[in-house]
Formats: sequence, C-alpha cells, structure tokens
Amino acid sequence: MERSDALRALAYRPLTAPWGAAVDLFRFAGAWAPPVEQIASGWGAWDGEQARGALLAERAGSSAMLHGPVVVAPPDAAPEAAFEIAGGLLGAVLDQAEGQGMTTLFTRPQGLDRLWVRNGFIPVPEAELPDALRGRSGVGLFGWRGGTALWSTAGRTAPRARAGR
Repeated sequence: MERSDALRALAYRPLTAPWGAAVDLFRFAGAWAPPVEQIASGWGAWDGEQARGALLAERAGSSAMLHGPVVVAPPDAAPEAAFEIAGGLLGAVLDQAEGQGMTTLFTRPQGLDRLWVRNGFIPVPEAELPDALRGRSGVGLFGWRGGTALWSTAGRTAPRARAGR
C-alpha cells in the first residue's frame, strides 16, 4: 500500500501539558480521556500546526495505561490512513517506552486488535492491572511487556494457597 503525501508530511512528537490538542481530539471523536491531572505523557501526529492524532498515557510505577489512539485523517486520505496514523503514534510510544521507564503497557483494544497484536500486545486478564490503573472505561485488556508476547505473573504477586491444602 502506498502512503499518501499527507501521511508522509506528518510529524510524530511527544505532547506536553496542558494536553490541549490531544484532549480536544478525544472530545471531537467522543472518546474517553483521563482527567488532565492523571495524564503522564502523550504523543501526537501533526500536519503542520493541526493535530491529526493523539495517544495519551497514565502511569503507575513502571506500568502505563494507553488511551487512544484517536485519529482524524485528512479528508482526501485513503481509508487506511487513520490506521497508519494510529500505527505511527503507537510506534512513537514503543520507541520511547523503555527510555521513560515504562516496562509494561496496557490498553483497551477499541476494535484495533490488529494494531495491538502486530506490535506485541496480547490479551491479558484484568487482574494484571496495577490498582492505580483499574476502573478505566472500556472492555477487554491488552498488555505489552518489552515488545514480547511472553507474559508471566511469576514473582509478581504473593503465592496463593491452593484449595484443600
């Protein structure tokens, strides 16, 4: 698939507080965003001064809950443009995750399963979420640990007593 000129011109860069452009995109799309005081980091896709996409993160230690991506593709863009912009945003997050001390990322799939799975996210149980990230809207949960699909809870929680012992 050939990328459009509009997509080649996009700049992907980190966002900073007060998160205005990102929050505006989330509102425009009718997507839930965390309260601004809980946003730890964010990334945007920019067409000049116009925000075309955003992805936000809340932190809890070395874990983060990703919100989005929310994308508004240019009117003349091909149907896959929004998916490509979303992939670019996620790529920016994953490139910076380790440097920012994020070793485990969580997200609600929002129908973007192929985006998450292609980037090493796998379905995980809600019990894996740190307490500080629980109670967010959405159904389903995907997790990423350093880009591998290996997921183990070994050593992460206190051992549970087995029934009958």
